Amino acid sequence: VQLQASGGGLVQPGGSLRLSCAASGFTLVDYSVGWFRQAPGKEREEVSCISSSERSRYDADFVKGRFTISRDNANNTVFLQMNSLKPEDTAVYYCTADKWRLCGGAYWGQGTQVTVSS
Repeated sequence: VQLQASGGGLVQPGGSLRLSCAASGFTLVDYSVGWFRQAPGKEREEVSCISSSERSRYDADFVKGRFTISRDNANNTVFLQMNSLKPEDTAVYYCTADKWRLCGGAYWGQGTQVTVSS
């Protein structure tokens, strides 16, 4: 079971990035998936999550209207489209999967660094 996150990088304030998370060893369609982040010196926090059926979603207040989580079950991949990025969005972003709970985090990817700076 593996989750491989990618797509991070350095972007200017107001810019956009699209994170991807590819799953291997299991079928994502049966799992709720999500993104968490952890900034230096801060606790890890939930960003966005979506259930296997896509009927349930969670978006942290600080990303509403800016970030969108989506899933491509045919390709076993999860995305996080991040727009209007702010310096405070700088963090390592992790993708997760859980068969039973929204934002459950049973499985974790290795993380991808997002840096928002001018």
